[in-house]
Amino acid sequence: MENVWRKIKIVFTDKSLRKKILFVLLALVIFRLLANIPVPGIGALELGRVLNNNQFLGILNIFSGGGLSNLSVMMLGVGPYITSSIIMQLLGFMVPAVKRMQQEEGEIGRKKLSQYTRLLTIPLAIVQGLSLLALLKNQGLIGDMTLFQHFASVSIIVAGSMLLMWIGELISEFGIGNGVSLIIFAGIVAGLPGSVSQFLFTFEPSQLPLYILLFAIGLLIVAGVVVVTEAERPIHVTYAKQIRGAGATSGGASTYIPLRVNQAGVIPIIFALSILIFPQMIGSLLSSSSIGILQSISRGLIWFSGATWLYSIVYFIFVFIFTYFYTAVTFDPNQLAENLQKNGAFVPGIRPGTATRDYISHILNRITLVGAVFLGIIAVLPLIIKSITNISAFAVGGTALLIVVSVVLDLVKKIEAQLSMREY
Repeated sequence: MENVWRKIKIVFTDKSLRKKILFVLLALVIFRLLANIPVPGIGALELGRVLNNNQFLGILNIFSGGGLSNLSVMMLGVGPYITSSIIMQLLGFMVPAVKRMQQEEGEIGRKKLSQYTRLLTIPLAIVQGLSLLALLKNQGLIGDMTLFQHFASVSIIVAGSMLLMWIGELISEFGIGNGVSLIIFAGIVAGLPGSVSQFLFTFEPSQLPLYILLFAIGLLIVAGVVVVTEAERPIHVTYAKQIRGAGATSGGASTYIPLRVNQAGVIPIIFALSILIFPQMIGSLLSSSSIGILQSISRGLIWFSGATWLYSIVYFIFVFIFTYFYTAVTFDPNQLAENLQKNGAFVPGIRPGTATRDYISHILNRITLVGAVFLGIIAVLPLIIKSITNISAFAVGGTALLIVVSVVLDLVKKIEAQLSMREY
């Protein structure tokens, strides 16, 4: 406990670290202020009730950081930017030119990719803005609009999404933690008082055993996420002894490389949800078409929603795949093996170079399998419970709980890393 208080003291006394934390807080305050500015010309009709009963709209509200519940200029949230990031990372595996920018061109290549991601966000935001307005209109939440009102509303929504993307990038660059994750986290936390008050207002004493059971399941989900996120598989490494003049030797120390069971954190869940949301929004946009084929496609896409078992199965598969995908993007066994060889280090019993790379890849694939399966189960568990208890709010709340716990753990790790750098 004494160590915890010492770290908290360092956080608030270290000038550089304090500036980063204050910058994050300021950016999140600006975001929350913008999330309460409504789009001119459209008004909400029973929006709160529909958000609570519609899982799809509830998840959209999570991605918008609570902006959808207010029909604010931030109602799209960071969804288009996340979708654009996924597309660019997938292109890195399929298009050689994009792969070269990712791996060979260094900082210049990363800047180019970031610019392409921002540019791709604009058309995606336009499509999602049109789809979201069509969806809200089909749900009877907004009235008819003129062509000019429609154009103005979409323009404002797209501008709000681009502004939020910029705020997220500023948080990542000048603050601590992942800006996109922190924005989603801030929106979820900001909605907690309203959710608690609504729960107290609709509380039924006869449902108390069910509430206790759901609370216990929520605690188990939190504990499971913490355990898997903190779990590590150490790879022991030994540094060879080196003779440096006059018979002096250096090296020979033994250490280990910690490989996390869940290298990707909460990113696979965010990626999977953003991909699954997109076809439903397209279906809502096509539903207003008078062409028979487009209406058939619309019914098929809208049917594929969080209310079906097919959605849960595909959701699990997507979380599983994205866990492997993001791990492959962020962790390169080949580069690690090369760095060990250059520094005169080796894994006991394993030859340096290619053999070390294969050994690390083998271990990484095994532990990622455990992390991917666990993360997939935890992701769909609220949906399964919702289908059994018929409480739709728990499905949305379970997803929000996963994101909150994972973001908090990631933020704590990054703060501890900053503290360690200052101590050294």
